[in-house]
Amino acid sequence: MNYFAKRIIPCLDVDNGRVVKGVNFVGLRDAGDPVEVAKRYNQEGADEITFLDITATHEKRKTIVDIVKEVAKEVFIPLTVGGGIRELSDIYNLLNVGCDKVSMNSAAIKRANFIDESAKRFGSQCIVVAIDAKRVGEGKWHIFTHGGRNDTGMDAIEWAKEAYNRGAGELLVTSMDSDGTKAGFDNQLNAKIAEVAKIPIIASGGAGTMEHIKESFTIGKSDAALAASIFHFKEIDIMELKHYLKEQGIAVRI
Repeated sequence: MNYFAKRIIPCLDVDNGRVVKGVNFVGLRDAGDPVEVAKRYNQEGADEITFLDITATHEKRKTIVDIVKEVAKEVFIPLTVGGGIRELSDIYNLLNVGCDKVSMNSAAIKRANFIDESAKRFGSQCIVVAIDAKRVGEGKWHIFTHGGRNDTGMDAIEWAKEAYNRGAGELLVTSMDSDGTKAGFDNQLNAKIAEVAKIPIIASGGAGTMEHIKESFTIGKSDAALAASIFHFKEIDIMELKHYLKEQGIAVRI
């Protein structure tokens, strides 16, 4: 597999066993069966699919494990799952049914050793650390939790470096300032993280145009671009995007 090919990753928010669409988790609307939506993206040329279990509680719903099991039977591109991963057993259960990677966020912030333990047990290639960052000054970002409401006071660049040193295989970097705006990724943030963490960076938050995605690779130094609504609402066709990127001299899998 060509490590240098840039990846396009649709993100599916899953709530109570269904894919939902909304802005900042508000005004959620049903967007279909996860298996059917994932199959569509598989056929449309996505390189990977990321599922986020946005409620991450294990009551009154099909668990994300059941969904991943069904999706893995039908879809033959890598699957990443995030949301509610707190223990090694959570990772084992997901990998056991066909998930390729897991994304951890708050559990790693609460106990950084969880990254080391997970990487040692399952391999760094399985471990994605999600970083939700908000700008707090010129060239300075903090890690935020609870949908961008809670400032942890942690420096985002330092945390990215620590996650890398502890064994993370990838970093999923979401700009809380750009998320949902469709005004472009925070390329300054991504480029700074790429300087300190020598692992793939997935840019998230702000995709609105094909040019934004190109800039995430050229200016932001990211290795993959993740987006939700532009793909869900067919504002951008994945294969058209890939042909555009190829014309711009960016290596992609077509």
